[in-house]
Amino acid sequence: MYIPPAFRDDDHESLSAAIRAARLATLVTATAEGPLATPLPLLLDENEGEHGVIYGHVAKANPQWRVPPLGDGLAIFMGPDAYVTPTWYQTKQETGKVVPTWNYVAVHAYGPIEFFEDADRLLEIVTRLTKLHEAGRASPWAVSDAPPDFIQAQLRGIVGLRMPIARLEGKRKMSQNRNAADRAGVVSGLAASDRPSDRKVALLIPS
Repeated sequence: MYIPPAFRDDDHESLSAAIRAARLATLVTATAEGPLATPLPLLLDENEGEHGVIYGHVAKANPQWRVPPLGDGLAIFMGPDAYVTPTWYQTKQETGKVVPTWNYVAVHAYGPIEFFEDADRLLEIVTRLTKLHEAGRASPWAVSDAPPDFIQAQLRGIVGLRMPIARLEGKRKMSQNRNAADRAGVVSGLAASDRPSDRKVALLIPS
């Protein structure tokens, strides 16, 4: 990922928080047959390894797990993003030398991928993923709510994945390269948007 110095995020807690906040990631592997990619929910276990370990699962019918990867895998986690119109910049009124851009948060995690079919490990992963995404609901669903034989049949249709994170890249592009007046204009414009993601970005822009 291309990261200009102004947008680089090297803070481990910030990167981990962005990963945890992402509802859906994209798993990419380079193969002799070309790049393969799958959107899927992933779980970060911060108690394993130097940078943590990513867990998830793919459908057994998905060819990605069968094709040997060339080198490390890549998990892409996207945070809040928003289009930025030049009309919000004070600089537009002064010089007119402005263009549109996009503000966003992105984290790329790299590491060797292990795919596995062990039923006990798969049950642990789907249970942890379910608890993560059911948390906070008034009546959270649990894997144990379904009949055991049904769950075992479902597990036979998926393949687990484990990716120890070897390297993290973070990019937080939040108008840091604009002057204070321009940033204030962006914050005002995004805060007034009817898009929730725009309003989230407004809160991330430095004053």
